[in-house]
Amino acid sequence: MDMKTRYLGLELKHPFMPGACPLADELDTVKKLEDAGASALVVRSLFEEQIVAEEMATIDAMEGPADSFAEALSYFPKMDSFKLGPDDYLEHLRKIKSTVGIPVIASLNGTTPGSWLRYATSMEEAGADALELNVYMLATDPEVTGQSLEERTIEMVKSVKSQVKIPVAVKLSPYYSSLANFARNLNDAGADGVVLFNRFYQPDIDVEELEATRELVLSDSSELLLRLRWLGILGAGPFQGSMAASGGVHTTLDAVKAIMCGAHGVQVVSALLKRGPQYLATLIEETEKWLERHEYESLAQMRGSMALDKVSNPAAFERANYVEILKSW
Repeated sequence: MDMKTRYLGLELKHPFMPGACPLADELDTVKKLEDAGASALVVRSLFEEQIVAEEMATIDAMEGPADSFAEALSYFPKMDSFKLGPDDYLEHLRKIKSTVGIPVIASLNGTTPGSWLRYATSMEEAGADALELNVYMLATDPEVTGQSLEERTIEMVKSVKSQVKIPVAVKLSPYYSSLANFARNLNDAGADGVVLFNRFYQPDIDVEELEATRELVLSDSSELLLRLRWLGILGAGPFQGSMAASGGVHTTLDAVKAIMCGAHGVQVVSALLKRGPQYLATLIEETEKWLERHEYESLAQMRGSMALDKVSNPAAFERANYVEILKSW
């Protein structure tokens, strides 16, 4: 069975890859992922806050103490909250590249244009085959418009694309007023791909201690549905680059659905954290068997078969689905 796919200009033997997560922190685990059949590997993010905090600390060391420095630095997470600092991240990226023979995708996570974006060049120099720009921001300021947030992200994409030759994907949240229009504008700005979607983790409240509590909750298959909708919509025309599903892929059928809706890449995280790196081999093998049972000649033949361009009026199709679902209760 021909399982090949093309993601971010990279020729991959199949769509399955671990998404950005702690699994890439240890070289032994990285090798296990490759042995399990990973077609590529996404390294967890280097954060804007890490880079800016380090730059501030360097300036303070060079120029001497400033009254505002301690307060300014307190705005950032503690540096020991991060697994690797900026320089250590780049060195780890080099080690991963020398350990595996599959494409390695680095990740930058931030919210604003600025000097921290130059690390895209450093990641390319360290051997990254592609870059995932993870845009994570919750707009809490009522003076900030949705358009200004989109323009900020587009500016970041243009800045990164002007610095590197490797392909760049943008990892998005689903919370845009017109995601199809935004995706098209990202395309025009030079983005080579989109990853759908980032997961916003919701804090809980400790009513006794009167403080916010944080708990990492892994995904399940129910989260895939939102990804399927937008893969199908964007793949029908608004976005002309590569698309990856991220979030909610736990079973073979989850992966099949994502590919049918147009995914070129299938990122798996929670399922691997729960079941271990070897589960990736199971997903690959079972997907191949599914294709054979359903008499597909290749994965490419199946990809996009359920995208919304297969219906004459996608907006009306979505409206009809909404009406029928409400009537079904």
